Amino acid sequence: MKTTAILPVKRFSRAMSRLSGRIDPRARAALLRGMLGDVLVALEQAVEVERIIVVSGEGRAEKVAMEAAKRGVTPVEVLRDPDDRGHSEAVTLGILRAKASGAECVALLPGDCPLIEPAELDACLGRMTAERVAVIPDRHDTGTNGLVMSPCDAIGPAFGEGSCERHLDRAGRAGWEAVVDDVASLALDLDTPADLDELIRLLQADPDRAPHTAAALKEFSIS
Repeated sequence: MKTTAILPVKRFSRAMSRLSGRIDPRARAALLRGMLGDVLVALEQAVEVERIIVVSGEGRAEKVAMEAAKRGVTPVEVLRDPDDRGHSEAVTLGILRAKASGAECVALLPGDCPLIEPAELDACLGRMTAERVAVIPDRHDTGTNGLVMSPCDAIGPAFGEGSCERHLDRAGRAGWEAVVDDVASLALDLDTPADLDELIRLLQADPDRAPHTAAALKEFSIS
């Protein structure tokens, strides 16, 4: 099912707050740009993604998105969120925009999952049908690293701790088919020091999995 991908991106000064003691602001911004760049490349390569909407109040994120738009053929739109109201609020703005544009399915995805594999995302989107909500869990099986919905406003997103079960419950109560769809390359997002350690380990073994992210880690000697 052809899908509009929606990426909410926090202001870089507010993102990855739990890593502030380990990564200085300049390096953190470079890493955030790199991760977003890798995610956008993957979405461009995913054949089931017909459109990308980035929702952010961060000018540097907008610049990364516009650079991606120039390189690729998949339309990329930036919705400005100057108040930086939060993850769930930002994706809701994207959903409203996608619905107004006639989208039948949306994939709410994070900008900090740089290992995302286009083929795995395509397989997930290919399993979508009308009246279905698919929750892609994080590596702890408690949070939500992806929420795919048809119709695109099937439920109100409620990200945060425990959101995997919360989204499934909302979908079931609304009468939609509610499923967990494990997408291995979307399991790791960057939130805690342990997440950073795992990302570094994986990219040391294979930097081509997320070249922009690997370059940022190397440039600022993030370890």
